[in-house]
Amino acid sequence: MEQNKNISVFSLAWPIFFQILLAMALGYVDTAMMSHYSKTAVGALGNANQIMNFLALAFSIVASATGVVSAQYLGAGKMSHMNQIYTLSIAFNLGLSLIVSALIILLRVPLLLAMRVPENMTADAAAYMQITGYSLFAVAITSTFSQIFNCNKNTLLGLVIAIGMNLFNILGNYLFLYGSFSSLNLGIRGVAISTCASRILGMFSGFIFFYVVIKGRISLKYINPFPFSLLKKLIKLGIPTAGENISYNIAQILISAFVNTMGAVPLTAKIFCSILTGFSLVYSNAMAGATAIITGHAIGRDDYDFAYRRVWKSLFIAIIVSVSVAMLNWLLSPHSLKLFTEDENIVSLGSKVMFIAVFLEAGRCVNLVIIQSMRASGDVVFPTLLGICSMWGVSVLFSWFLGIYLKMGLVGVWISMAADEVLRALIVIGRWKLGLWRGKSVVEKS
Repeated sequence: MEQNKNISVFSLAWPIFFQILLAMALGYVDTAMMSHYSKTAVGALGNANQIMNFLALAFSIVASATGVVSAQYLGAGKMSHMNQIYTLSIAFNLGLSLIVSALIILLRVPLLLAMRVPENMTADAAAYMQITGYSLFAVAITSTFSQIFNCNKNTLLGLVIAIGMNLFNILGNYLFLYGSFSSLNLGIRGVAISTCASRILGMFSGFIFFYVVIKGRISLKYINPFPFSLLKKLIKLGIPTAGENISYNIAQILISAFVNTMGAVPLTAKIFCSILTGFSLVYSNAMAGATAIITGHAIGRDDYDFAYRRVWKSLFIAIIVSVSVAMLNWLLSPHSLKLFTEDENIVSLGSKVMFIAVFLEAGRCVNLVIIQSMRASGDVVFPTLLGICSMWGVSVLFSWFLGIYLKMGLVGVWISMAADEVLRALIVIGRWKLGLWRGKSVVEKS
């Protein structure tokens, strides 16, 4: 058990860092490749992915809980339970993915109409959703494997899979849009086929790593008789996290709707500032994920004091890096925003927003690191309730009050989002310091 204490957070964090960075870059690459082919197809792709990504949040119910349970059981040395946890998690998410796939394929047009997608984009978006909907099972299984790899302290495996999937997807997009298969004139349908193929490649890669590196096994014998108590544990841990993610996405959609009423300049500035601030998040997310893995193992072996100290140490480093990047973003924003636009009104407004983002990123860094470790300890209900109450009672409510009612515009919106993050940060710091997360391990003690 002592070896778990000597795990470097950096060794776990850097693959997560590049995996997140790669995911961000791929979104921009996909959009850029489509934009050279068809502007309408870009809009169709964006709207289709927004719907599918929202519904795919259902997979996080068990995937996130798998990481918590697996890390604690591994920390406790209960290796005999691991294949049962793996099998149940894969089986549950596979079944759930089939339900979500059916919803997307059968209800794709009504969902697009409900989103008020422009008529000239609906056909392309529906075609993309129909084709990629058939490969959602691969997304569900790969996301579960990713959690399994992480909790086994093999974060590099997820990065290798992500690199392979992204390169394969980019190559496929090129072949269908501009290369050997462009004569088929499939357009966005070709991109959908490429996406499906890359997902299936990622899933099979996950199976190989799971069997060869993790030495895990999946078999019906591990869930016969069916482990209802384990499933209840996974759902009890997973639903709060998934519920908070769903609430956050809905809140962000509503805030975006507020900004949409403010005119072209605030709307454009928001898009550009969101891109810039996204890079401040990457390091915090990586540190949070790595620290949560170590915390989960520590809780499994009942070493709460080690977990307590490890989180403070990680938080100190993460805040320094995150705030430094946010401040650099602000100082460079008068120049970096001009990479997107020459409109001085957008640049001026964006620079003000980037200053407020320094405070927002400081609060968000604290929340990411501490809350992910809270969840790794089994303390999932409190951070979820806090997040939902704060994001709606502060972020959404005051975005409307300051941004629209007091006519502070985008600056008011960013102040509201910063206040939400800072308030939550102060509360979770107090909870971690008081130790109210202790004693919530999900591992049965002898």
